[in-house]
Amino acid sequence: MLLSIQDLTVRYGEETALSITAPIEIREGDRIGVIGSNGAGKSTLIKSILGIVPYQGTIRTELRPEQMAVHMQFNEYTDSMPVKYVMEAILNTRIAQNKKLQELIDFFEFRDCLRKKYSKLSGGQKQRFTIILVMMQEAALTFYDEVTSGLDFETRQKLVEKLVEWYQGREDSFLMVSHYYEELDQLADKLLILDRGRVLDYGGREELFRKYCGRAVIVVSNDEKNAALLSGFGKLHAPAHLIAISCESGETENRIARLLLEHDVNYKRSNNDVEMLYINARAAVPAAG
Repeated sequence: MLLSIQDLTVRYGEETALSITAPIEIREGDRIGVIGSNGAGKSTLIKSILGIVPYQGTIRTELRPEQMAVHMQFNEYTDSMPVKYVMEAILNTRIAQNKKLQELIDFFEFRDCLRKKYSKLSGGQKQRFTIILVMMQEAALTFYDEVTSGLDFETRQKLVEKLVEWYQGREDSFLMVSHYYEELDQLADKLLILDRGRVLDYGGREELFRKYCGRAVIVVSNDEKNAALLSGFGKLHAPAHLIAISCESGETENRIARLLLEHDVNYKRSNNDVEMLYINARAAVPAAG
C-alpha cells in the first residue's frame, strides 16, 4: 500500500473543508479520479496529503517525499529566458545529455516550444511543460490537480490522449482531480466522489457504476415521444435534456433496445459512464446536516 488516509479533517476557520472517516487506501497501479462540485474538497485533499494545509487525522505512507510528484492547477515560471533553460535549471540536467528528458519532450511534442518564453506558450503548451517536469521525477505516486482546466476541448482531448498513452502498461499510480467526466472515463479505474467536503463513496468504477446505475444504462434525449415510450421503465437521475434508464438485466436491455429501434430513436448504451454514476451517487446520499 502506497498511502492510507483515515479520520482526516481539514478546517478553514469554522468551516470544515474536508472530512474523511472511512479509510481510503491507494495501492500500486491505482489510477484514481477525484470528482465533485466546486468546494467539494478536491484540491484540499491533495494539499493535505502533501502537507501544504494543516489537518487533523492520519495520513500514512511508505513513500519518501521525492517519490511523490504533483501537478497543481496553476503554475508560473520565470519569463527571463526560454523555457529550455528553465527546464534544465529546474531538473539540473542538460537536454542534450539526458535521453529520458528528450523522450518526454518528443512524446509530448514540445521540442518546437523550447526556444519560447513561458508567457508565449499556449495554455496546452504550458501544461505539457509542467507535465514533463513532473514525469521526469519518475514518482511512484503523482497528483494531478485540474491538469486540463482552462483549455479548449480539442487541446484537452489531445493532452488526455497523451496521458492515456503514457500510462499504458505502467505501474505508476496517480490521483487526478478533474471536473471533466470524459477525462476520468479515459484515465481512472477508481473514483473518489466528494460532496461539500465529505466522501460520498470510494471504489472501483465498475463496482460503483453497478451500485448506483445498475448493469448498464440506456440514454436518450428527453422529449415527449421518448418520455412516453419509456414511461414503463424505471428512470435514473440524469441531466435535464436526457432520459436515463437502468438495465438491471440483459433481458431488460434488449427490450428497451428493440423498442427504441422500432421507433427509430437514437440511443447511447453505457456500463461505465462517470457522469451518470456521479449524478446518481449524489442523489442517493442524503444531504449533510
